[in-house]
Amino acid sequence: MNTRFNYAKVYPQVLEKMMEMENFAKNSGIETKLYELIKIRASQINGCAFCINMHTVDARKLGEEERRIYLLNAWREAPYYSEKERAALELTEYVTKISEHGVSDDLYTKVRAHFEEKEFIALIVVINTINSWNRIAISTGMTAPN
Repeated sequence: MNTRFNYAKVYPQVLEKMMEMENFAKNSGIETKLYELIKIRASQINGCAFCINMHTVDARKLGEEERRIYLLNAWREAPYYSEKERAALELTEYVTKISEHGVSDDLYTKVRAHFEEKEFIALIVVINTINSWNRIAISTGMTAPN
């Protein structure tokens, strides 16, 4: 896909507001490696090559293990994720595809076993922020750099 236009040049306030949300999400208290895993997983679901590339690079810089990055789309079958990470990844999938099943009480309870209320909403903000970035990137045709 070719970039259709540079949204940040056309409407710089959009980038400014998205960066405010990104900074808020980044400083919400979610562990940095988990933060990147959430971003990668949502981007995989949405098919956003630009964001998958960016966040796998970022995860590697944080020292994330290669196999955890490679196997993220099969996290349920891979033994390399903690129960806390699994809960966050499942929430990521359900919030990203919210129109399909919503977020059940069972999933809420599973996530809350590992995250306090404030952390739960922080997870939602992180998931929503990456979904917004994905939709901007895909809609405007942003591609991963060569």
